[in-house]
Amino acid sequence: MNLHEYANYDGLGLAELVKTGQVTPKELVDLALEGIDKVNPQLNGVWQILKEQAYKEIEAGLPEGDFQGVPFLIKEILLHAKDVTTNFGSRFAEGVSFPVDSFLMESFRKAGFVTIGTTSTPEWGYNATTEGVLYGPTHNPWGLGHSSGGSSGGAAASVASGIVPIAHGNDGGGSIRIPAANSGVIGLKPTRGRVSAGPFNSEPLAGNGIEFALTKSIRDTAALLDAVSVERPGEYCYAPRPKVPYKEGIKKPVGKLRISYSTKTALNHEPTDEVVAALNKTVELLRSLGHEVLEDYPEYDGEEFLAAVNDIWSASVAGMIEAVAAMKGEEPTEDVIEAAIWDCYQEGKNMSALRYKAAIEIQAKVSRQVGEFFTKYDVALSPTMGSEPVKHDVLNANNPNISALQLTHQMLGQVAPYTALYNATGQPALSLPLHLSNNNLPIGMQFAGRYGDETTLLQLGKQLEEAVPWIDRKPAIHVSPSNVTV
Repeated sequence: MNLHEYANYDGLGLAELVKTGQVTPKELVDLALEGIDKVNPQLNGVWQILKEQAYKEIEAGLPEGDFQGVPFLIKEILLHAKDVTTNFGSRFAEGVSFPVDSFLMESFRKAGFVTIGTTSTPEWGYNATTEGVLYGPTHNPWGLGHSSGGSSGGAAASVASGIVPIAHGNDGGGSIRIPAANSGVIGLKPTRGRVSAGPFNSEPLAGNGIEFALTKSIRDTAALLDAVSVERPGEYCYAPRPKVPYKEGIKKPVGKLRISYSTKTALNHEPTDEVVAALNKTVELLRSLGHEVLEDYPEYDGEEFLAAVNDIWSASVAGMIEAVAAMKGEEPTEDVIEAAIWDCYQEGKNMSALRYKAAIEIQAKVSRQVGEFFTKYDVALSPTMGSEPVKHDVLNANNPNISALQLTHQMLGQVAPYTALYNATGQPALSLPLHLSNNNLPIGMQFAGRYGDETTLLQLGKQLEEAVPWIDRKPAIHVSPSNVTV
């Protein structure tokens, strides 16, 4: 197998080759490492390479999971692998590691993945782009100089460029869906309680933070969700698994759905004309597939909501910084933390319990309002982003002239104004790479489902994947020598 052949498979396809003896896990790892050598100098999405550890995993024997032998990358925040450095995207956290795997890492290993490295993230995961001081900018494979998204920007760039078919990510306000939309891959944020963040986290970001991955096929997404939806004793929140596994559920027709659509945002920020046109094309496609599609939007106080998001994030960033400070035995200082993130830290550190409780109550109120809306609809459609991928420096967390709240408004009120709502409600939301702009940059569409109903989203995703086969699209920066752009 050569690199071109390798990059044409999804994760399940590569695993099937391993299981039938057509290729070895070591050959796949070597091809993935070759891919890193080829494109990462331009993209800057892979931060650590774990070649020797990967070889040792293979030599020790890989579990016969659905993804046996498939090369895999993990994001440097929240999830952790035993004795692997996780820098949280911060100069202050450099060198931090954990002595055990997190529960999700255990599930990834049981699925058969071989971890070959780690990917970049903005500082403490709090930006809709990945271009912090520690790592520098992670470039979009569709257009150098454009953002690959955040906070799972390194993961998205690695999947889009063909280095790996699947990469770990997490999502506290859009951090899987935003980079998926920017980079032209699939990004599912599962239901709250679907994927454990334990054993050292209960509900990250007061339940807003969800672990999963970025993928390039719906069948990989479904099989992976089966693999990581593990009920752990004593979990603070757990979403019961469906009666039919996701990988089987996607084989059934989705049926006629009642779908809402809108471009309305929390701060009434208008998306670009190209994004509106892409949404309208999606509406036409859905109607042609037999769905009932109506313009509608859940009403809630957007200013109040984003203020609550800012408070929850500020408290959580402060908690992460304090936890790392305790691990390292060092006090955080302003010279090793980006300016707006330092403001988050100060806000969170000095926040009263009553103010934090008020933020939780605001999100609960919004969640009930949105939940009522979903008694009328199976799915809600919106763009994932307000525009095509922005250029670097549009979102700068090291800008000393903006506050934490201003950063939140920039990220989640303007650049990515559609994603954070579903972190608050806990509902599953899926970004699909349905369109390309006139500049040949990806435009993603977001589909949100009812709480606990990933099956419907994945069935719809499968239907759309067949109607618009995006898996064959390749960006300008890709490991395959025949990088034909569609």
